[in-house]
Amino acid sequence: MSEIPKLANAPIVEAVVDIDCDMPPDFDLIALQQACRDRFRDRYPKFRQQLVQEHRIQAQSDAPPSMSVRHAIQAFHLVQEDDKQLVQVRAQGFSFNRLSPYGTLDEYLPEIERAWHVFVDVAAPVQVRVVRLRYINRILIPLSDGKIALGDYFKISPQLPPESNLNFVGFLNQHVALEEGTGHEANIVLTAQPPENEKLPIIFDICVAAAGAAEPGDWSWILEKIQSLRRLKNRIFKNTLTQRCLNLFQP
Repeated sequence: MSEIPKLANAPIVEAVVDIDCDMPPDFDLIALQQACRDRFRDRYPKFRQQLVQEHRIQAQSDAPPSMSVRHAIQAFHLVQEDDKQLVQVRAQGFSFNRLSPYGTLDEYLPEIERAWHVFVDVAAPVQVRVVRLRYINRILIPLSDGKIALGDYFKISPQLPPESNLNFVGFLNQHVALEEGTGHEANIVLTAQPPENEKLPIIFDICVAAAGAAEPGDWSWILEKIQSLRRLKNRIFKNTLTQRCLNLFQP
């Protein structure tokens, strides 16, 4: 049940591997900027900063509320020339992102391992805390006279009250669950985008995470978590979609 039939036109628009870490007490992301650019430049020549903006409102009994804004760098993005693949050095760890076209995880694992070891050498994380795998799928469902029977394509789908004279114009469906035995967490989201060309785009977002504790140099532990999460993600994907939906991804 963990295997997905090979899909000629897989709907994956982005796949992400996150590895969250405890960082050293004196960790300074900004100070690593040049080292990150130098160490990743050969395969990821483009460099971007991801900023976070924090708004804080403080109530005062004898004066109007005061607001302060804080800007900070949350991550460095090291990006391939074609913008299809990137590595993130984050304040909380490491990420590898692959955009469409996506092959298979096996295809990218050697590069994920290589980039992880570079990250460890540059950032010196203290301990691995969470491994996360996220797949964002965009599925184009054919419309019939502007309508769709979601149950024809999804085994688990939102439903409107019967005899209500209502038609879907949008929805957001989310489930959070724990896998028995492993304790892995799954966050599953189905949501609709505006129709285009007589089709309804559905975002099927699967994020699975494994908590634990490991030394940063223990790639075998990290890999075991990635593979376990991959099997869970595959089961969720396969058991959510009907065969009619899976047929959409074949020629």
